[in-house]
Amino acid sequence: MSGPWGLTVIKAAHTIVWVFFVACILAIWVFATRADYLGAALSIGLVTGEVVVLAFNGWTCPLTAVAARHTDDRRANFDIYLPEWLARHNKSIFGTLYLAGLAFTLARWARLLP
Repeated sequence: MSGPWGLTVIKAAHTIVWVFFVACILAIWVFATRADYLGAALSIGLVTGEVVVLAFNGWTCPLTAVAARHTDDRRANFDIYLPEWLARHNKSIFGTLYLAGLAFTLARWARLLP
């Protein structure tokens, strides 16, 4: 699929994947709060898998390269349906939430936090 429809499909897919992983990051907090450490571990594992993919791809989503073939636009959100400011700060915002959720889960599991 090429042209604007191709970019639309890629942006929609990228957004759906992004929502899934944000839900996983938020679920870590919910599972840890409920002392559901299996659920937290599964969410942590899924997000860790995403981090590995990003690391092997130069800290860029593989869908970004696919979207780049369909447009010359290179704004932070050219490849995803997010506000530009959120796309620009995505990794720092959700990376922090992920690492903090991981620390929170470990602290709860080790009984360091009630």
